[in-house]
This record gives sequence, C-alpha cells and structure tokens, in this order.
Amino acid sequence: MKVTAKQITTTAVLLAISIVSQFFKNTSVYITGPIINACLILAVLSAGCVCGIILAVITPVTSFFITGSPIMAAIPAIIPCVMAGNIILVLSVGLITKKLKGNGGLIAGMAAGSVLKALFMGVVIALVLIPNLIPVKMEKMMGVFQTTFSVTQLITAVIGSVYAFILWLPLKKIFTEQN
Repeated sequence: MKVTAKQITTTAVLLAISIVSQFFKNTSVYITGPIINACLILAVLSAGCVCGIILAVITPVTSFFITGSPIMAAIPAIIPCVMAGNIILVLSVGLITKKLKGNGGLIAGMAAGSVLKALFMGVVIALVLIPNLIPVKMEKMMGVFQTTFSVTQLITAVIGSVYAFILWLPLKKIFTEQN
C-alpha cells in the first residue's frame, strides 16, 4: 500500500495535536485521553487504517516520555498493551465504517471500538498485569491504576468519539472535495 503525502501530513498534524495534549495529562486524563482518542479516530477517517495504527503505536510512547507515568515505568508491559488497545479502537472504527456506511456506521464503529478498547485494557492491564506485577510500594494505589486502565479508558474513548464525530461532520466535506 502506498502512503501519500496527504496521509503523512494529516497523520503528522494529528500526532502534533496528540503530543501537545499530553502536556496536560498531569492536569487530567479527561483532557488528554479524549483528544488522543479523537485524533486516532480522525486519523482512520481521514488518512486510513495504516495511518491510524501508526498514531496508535506512537502516542503511548510519546505519552510515557512526556508524562513519565510511574505505573508505566514500574510495569513497562503496559505500553504495548495501550498500543494494542488503541489499535483495537482504530481497526473497529475503520472496519465497521467501511462495512456500514453513513453516520450510523461511524457511530457503531466508534461505540464498538470504545467498548472493545476498554474491555481489552481492563482485562489485560487492570486484571492481569497490574495485580501480578505492581511493586509493593505502589500496592496502595492499585485500585486507582486499575480504574485508570479500564473504566477511565471507556469514558475517554467515548468522549473522544463524540469529539471526532463532531469534527468529522465538516471535515468529511473538505476531504471529499479534495479527492
């Protein structure tokens, strides 16, 4: 598959937005999370699944370097799991919107992607990795970490989906006219 200059540019802009939002992560994950999820969804819709996957893989790494998450530093296996959760969101949106046309398909893709991402991360990170690998000094925070990688992921993915849907309505016309 050939990736065009337009796809690279679109992905780069969405990556830049994601990186800027990550500087606010220590303020609230409810600021950063929805913005990154919206960028992942917009990448799929505007540049395709490959570009969405690229963004899905890069954003957890940039997040780790920018925020210095103590739980990710203690359990580095969380990073590839976040990547996989992001890829699940991207592929769900991409495949379902391809199969079901129109706004209904987009909503179904975003809903399914949000739920599947949260379920995957909730099971793998919150129920397997954290309970088995958390350092003793961090055990008192286990509940917070488990909530962050399960329920919070669902909430931020749904909010990000709403943002992406609202932004995609006018952007779709621009991308359609350019093609």
